[in-house]
Amino acid sequence: MIESKSRRNLSDERRRALFAVDFNDLPLQLAVKEVKGNGKRKLAIFTDPNCSYCKRLEKELSGISDVTLYRFMYPIFPGSEEIVRNVRCSANPIKAWDDLMLSSIAPAEAVCDTTTDQVKALGQKLRINGTPNLIFGNGMQSPGYLPAEELEKNLNQPKKEQGK
Repeated sequence: MIESKSRRNLSDERRRALFAVDFNDLPLQLAVKEVKGNGKRKLAIFTDPNCSYCKRLEKELSGISDVTLYRFMYPIFPGSEEIVRNVRCSANPIKAWDDLMLSSIAPAEAVCDTTTDQVKALGQKLRINGTPNLIFGNGMQSPGYLPAEELEKNLNQPKKEQGK
């Protein structure tokens, strides 16, 4: 449903409110954490290395500051699990991820224990069936790519009471 005066998508707003996630309940230890600037704003991202929209999102995120990013590497595309392992097991996962997503430089082969199975279970529990999937600090969930101005707008939204 669209409000005619403001052209606001009321159905989308309601859906986002209904599917909001309590950010503090996310198992953030399963994610790769990156603090940019003062890190006061928060954003969790379910992302896949073989997702073209995830790569576009990373380009948008490179211009965003004062945010703590929690990347849940969620391999849903064929061949992604090995890439995720190589990134997670690298000496610097943030650099390996940025090199891969922004410059198409594949990480070196590496082996270690990862949290991939736990991230997959979390994604299923939250009914995430595509990437990218964003969860903002206020709990609002947004499936899909967003341009920088939309990211900024959502990052600056205050937390709303659940169900309103």
